[in-house]
Amino acid sequence: MIELQTLKKRLEALFREHVGSPPVEIHPLPESGSGRLYYRLLSKKTSLIGVWNEQTDENMAFVYLSEMLTKIGFPVPKVFAFSADRQYYLQEDLGTTSLFTLVQQSLTQGEFHPSLLDFYRDAVKDLIHFQLEGSKTIDFSKTYSAAAFDQKAILADLQYFYYYFVKLHPQLHYNEFRLLCDMEAFAAFLASEPANFLMYRDFQSRNIMIHEGKNYYIDFQGARPGPLAYDLVSLLFQAKAQIPATFRKILIQHYLNNLKIHEPGLVDSFEQHFPGFVLLRLGQVLGAYGFRGLIQKKSHFLESIPFALNSLSDQLNNFTTELKIDELKSVWSQLALLKDQYQIAQKQAFSSLNIEVNSFSYKKGGIPHDTSGNGGGFVFDCRFLPNPGREARYKMLTGRDDAVKTFLASKNEVQEFLNQTVQMLSEAIENYHARGFSKLMVSFGCTGGQHRSVFCAEEITVRLRTKYPELIVSCKHHEQAFEDE
Repeated sequence: MIELQTLKKRLEALFREHVGSPPVEIHPLPESGSGRLYYRLLSKKTSLIGVWNEQTDENMAFVYLSEMLTKIGFPVPKVFAFSADRQYYLQEDLGTTSLFTLVQQSLTQGEFHPSLLDFYRDAVKDLIHFQLEGSKTIDFSKTYSAAAFDQKAILADLQYFYYYFVKLHPQLHYNEFRLLCDMEAFAAFLASEPANFLMYRDFQSRNIMIHEGKNYYIDFQGARPGPLAYDLVSLLFQAKAQIPATFRKILIQHYLNNLKIHEPGLVDSFEQHFPGFVLLRLGQVLGAYGFRGLIQKKSHFLESIPFALNSLSDQLNNFTTELKIDELKSVWSQLALLKDQYQIAQKQAFSSLNIEVNSFSYKKGGIPHDTSGNGGGFVFDCRFLPNPGREARYKMLTGRDDAVKTFLASKNEVQEFLNQTVQMLSEAIENYHARGFSKLMVSFGCTGGQHRSVFCAEEITVRLRTKYPELIVSCKHHEQAFEDE
């Protein structure tokens, strides 16, 4: 592993070479399941993501795929600079909000909000484009995993599940020889599905960034030739996303409708193999959770185990093939016995600080009422800030529209106000959180509740979610039809 000071200096040098000035700030981003390290590098006008990875072949594949996917209109981050030793690169900063973030924010409010379906529909449509057009465009000799996701690769995923999850639970009973034979038969069955399409490999909501209201896709360096079903399964059966079955059916049908338009001859085989790929993927992620959580002791992965167990148990009845794999089916069925061992943790909403950010109009509804019984919280008057509403081109827009955001973000007094507000709120948040408080209300008001207050509420929400990812931060605009993202 590289020494962190050296890593930072190399990224700063690459940033200076590309931007023309050194970064003012550099912040580490949360670790992923891989060995890659990510940093956000900021100057006064530029924000980029710096990446270090000693696997140079993987880096070269990422850079190549970024260029080619952009050419076919699949939205991915641009790569701006690549070091001579191929261990460092700078890519476009797509912000801090992933689709997974929106899903988790929604679930803390008690439901998977129907508005999330729009992002998932877009992801499904983009996936078809990625798989079909990508397979015509990508030179697989330049990808990191040139070999197709074929029978050997499928069997490797099954063995990953076996060695890193099944064998770690002695309460599961099976004949090892028969189980390994069944895994080979199951792999052969799934491998009969055509595998000559571009496969993302880890197409799930953590790898979908919401940037300027649009889906962008990251962590695609594992792309390779493979079957169609696997990526859709990865998206719709992500354990902690908890997509309701009714929504999942809608999205599967949305995929099939698009597939019928482009490749109608593939639909029957896709539907036949899809339930099997569901079980394969859920087993693979349990293997990953076993390795990262039970062996490497990373709590994030342990927390995901009960969701994957529940999902796999729920999906067993959908796999109705006559394939003779009784020992493997027995192991799948026995996983239900582990549910008592892996309990779903209580939502943080009941034990952690919940920050409610509001925008409002002083002339219309006035300062929002605090329903928690605490008597209210911070109220910030935005009426002294520059008013976009005085210009005709902005009158019909809100503080969430790009033109208004650009106008306000360019004003020094707005940035100073936001910085001072975050500093003040941070002191209160850390104090209230330490004292076990459950609610903090923060409200921004302007004349009409349309431009300045909406912009400030959105900006503060993003900053607080970034600074305090363990807390629940919701956002409500009292004079507008849209609410929390």
